Amino acid sequence: MIIKSADIETLAAWAEHYPQELLPEIAFAGRSNVGKSSTINCLTNRKNLARTSGQPGKTQTLNFYKINEEFRIVDLPGYGFARVSKSSRKTWQKMMEMYFTQRVCLEEIVVIVDIRHKPSPEDQEMYKMVLEMGFRGIVVANKADKLSRSAQNKQMAVIRETLMMPSEKDLLIPFSSESGQGREELLAVIQLKLDEVYVEEEDEESQE
Repeated sequence: MIIKSADIETLAAWAEHYPQELLPEIAFAGRSNVGKSSTINCLTNRKNLARTSGQPGKTQTLNFYKINEEFRIVDLPGYGFARVSKSSRKTWQKMMEMYFTQRVCLEEIVVIVDIRHKPSPEDQEMYKMVLEMGFRGIVVANKADKLSRSAQNKQMAVIRETLMMPSEKDLLIPFSSESGQGREELLAVIQLKLDEVYVEEEDEESQE
């Protein structure tokens, strides 16, 4: 996949503010400060497309980015930041439940974890929920540049075991927004998913 254009479309908290045009959407989920925004910037080759912050829990909206005028990447608010109030956590849960269950053009969810650490209980819960909702689930092990190749392989095994994804068909991609490791692989996976969506749409149109 070649990214020709990438633009922020809107920031939204609730369904009435989501973009009206139903383009396929790929959502990115992860703990606060795990590097979702940096991952999106790396994918799109745009340094400042997605807002990055050293302050965990700062993002409180779903950020919609239109890519190539064909699909969207959606940066979800981070989870798991201990200093966030209970009311903020409940608001986050409501936002995510609404988006996950009502957004008909949501096609896949990418879960980003830190390759240096064992996935947290929140990571495990998110990945389990993604699978239960019928998505394939793509796990991106971010910050791979912080580890040697041998250490990466060791941590990848830990992540697979913790998330209970023993099959090689369960996608786990080591990634680095600094070095670009895993960028082409992740773009290829997204393109494959979009191709599947377009084929399904064509089949539906031919049956009408």
